[in-house]
Amino acid sequence: MFGFSAEDQIPFTSVIAGATSGAVGASLGNPLFLIKARMQAYSPALPVGAQHYYKNSFDALATIFRAESFRGLVRGIDAAILRTSMGSSVQLPSYNFTKAQLVKHDILPADSTWTFLASSFVSGMCVALTRMYNQPTIHTPDGRLQGTLYKNPIDCLWKTFKAEGVRGWYKGSTAHFMRIAPHTIITLTANDLIIGLYKDFKRGRQRNLDDSDA
Repeated sequence: MFGFSAEDQIPFTSVIAGATSGAVGASLGNPLFLIKARMQAYSPALPVGAQHYYKNSFDALATIFRAESFRGLVRGIDAAILRTSMGSSVQLPSYNFTKAQLVKHDILPADSTWTFLASSFVSGMCVALTRMYNQPTIHTPDGRLQGTLYKNPIDCLWKTFKAEGVRGWYKGSTAHFMRIAPHTIITLTANDLIIGLYKDFKRGRQRNLDDSDA
């Protein structure tokens, strides 16, 4: 389509595709990410900031829905979409580009697990370069729940910058890398391995069909 081969990697379309998939994933997964952030931030021993105690994920979903209805489950979704879109717009293109370069320069073969691992590791490093989920809320005069600290992601960025400088934006970068790198490596490597198995299955099935026709 548009004069390009399906095998060509076009930076612009790769970034758009990655960002779009990230936005969709963030939207669908926001309630569970919200719960994860709150449950991890909860500490009965050393409470810091707003604390939310839930027995488990199902209790969290029910509690949030009873207190805030559907709006509570999508709290922070704008920040999640921005974060995940930016991450995915880097993750997928950097993975595909690294893999293409490794194969092009005969460093590693195309279908090698080592190729997938090396490419996904580089991608994880690129992605590694939330406060809105856990902020306390108050009832406004019209009965809506509103965050007391940040109005939106831009407001969150600005207030963090004023209070802590640029370093505040990158707080926890080491922990983030330790989390995102294994996640990225496993996800992208597994994806390519599964695609390889699927292609092998299709080729085998096609051979069986050709043999039966013969």
